[in-house]
Amino acid sequence: MNDTPGQEPVARVWAAMYDLVLRQGDRRKEVAETLGMSFFRVKALRRLLAGPMTMRDLTAELSTDKPYTTLMVDDLERRGYVTRSVSPGDRRSKIVALTPAGTAAAAEAERILARPPRSLLALDPGDLAALDRIMATLRTPEEPAVSP
Repeated sequence: MNDTPGQEPVARVWAAMYDLVLRQGDRRKEVAETLGMSFFRVKALRRLLAGPMTMRDLTAELSTDKPYTTLMVDDLERRGYVTRSVSPGDRRSKIVALTPAGTAAAAEAERILARPPRSLLALDPGDLAALDRIMATLRTPEEPAVSP
């Protein structure tokens, strides 16, 4: 796995963290099934929780291309989750905003994604405190928390 001597524990810990965050309980799948749409569409709704965005900004936030963003926003608009309007400052630009239904869907996604896995909830309080300390050490100011 890694050619550097002594790195096996690092690789093992990283694999366990990856498994814990991305595989246990498969929250992304749960969110997609609960809301009846792809996780990528859910991701767009979650990004819009911060406030309305231009189509250009949403495209950049999602690291996708303009045609796919348009397709996705068309679908979210049909579902009643977003509205699209002309930007008052630039008539060529469209602003995407959540509707109350879109806000509720995004909040439901956040609730599901924020729920800790059972294995973490079952940790001994001392082990949880140690893990909390370790995670605080691993998190650096250059690496802010990122939501999925």
